Amino acid sequence: MRDDRLKITILGSGTSTGVPQMGCQCEVCLSSDPHDKRLRQSALVEWRGKRILIDCGPDFRQQILSTGDAHLDALLITHIHYDHIGGLEELRGFSDLPIYARRDVIDALHNRLAYCFAENPYPGVPHYDLLEINDKEPFDCAGIMVEPIPVLHYKLPILGFKIGDLAYITDCKTIAQEQIERLHGIKVLVLNALRFEEHLSHISLSQALEIIEQIKPSRAVLIHMSHGIGLHAETSKLLPQGVELAYDGMEITVHSS
Repeated sequence: MRDDRLKITILGSGTSTGVPQMGCQCEVCLSSDPHDKRLRQSALVEWRGKRILIDCGPDFRQQILSTGDAHLDALLITHIHYDHIGGLEELRGFSDLPIYARRDVIDALHNRLAYCFAENPYPGVPHYDLLEINDKEPFDCAGIMVEPIPVLHYKLPILGFKIGDLAYITDCKTIAQEQIERLHGIKVLVLNALRFEEHLSHISLSQALEIIEQIKPSRAVLIHMSHGIGLHAETSKLLPQGVELAYDGMEITVHSS
């Protein structure tokens, strides 16, 4: 029987450097707690028999193999930064996988992976089925309706995604009040929180908590964290009820009404 529950698996809960950060000797990077080991950000959404990947970073191969099922029906890309698209080469085994992204991301992929789009490509290079989406219009993704959530990553416009009663936002620095009101009362909000200190292009922990307080989701899960978020066990004690730090492999079920 097909499982129609909406589920998201956090494949990677870390920021661009991952945790531990190479060369760092802080207590987080030296921690033996598996919750403090964070691969680069990526997530897998499963609903109505479909498996949709959100972002495909440089740790993708390791992440997808860890699920025990490498099947994918589509890929959503939030933006063009390397820690979100660095694993695209690993998709060579996913022939004609539909990839949904903004026009600026598609254009950048043509430049970064020009050898994949050559008139006579080298045998064996991955083939990408790139499909343009925009900031305002919902779209059909492998039979699942997805709503874009436009946010700003400093000055770079990027996309979060709303799928059913799940909202997934990463690398946000600024989210418009219109989007906050639109997401008000959602069941599960996955949101970035880089560290305790303020950052130029990412929201901090306190800023994430302010956004969560406005949206008032039933459950909030924080992602895209650096070693500056502190030890998982210690920082978790500081969070209000209904807010959690994500960890790699975390599975979240969005319960229907």
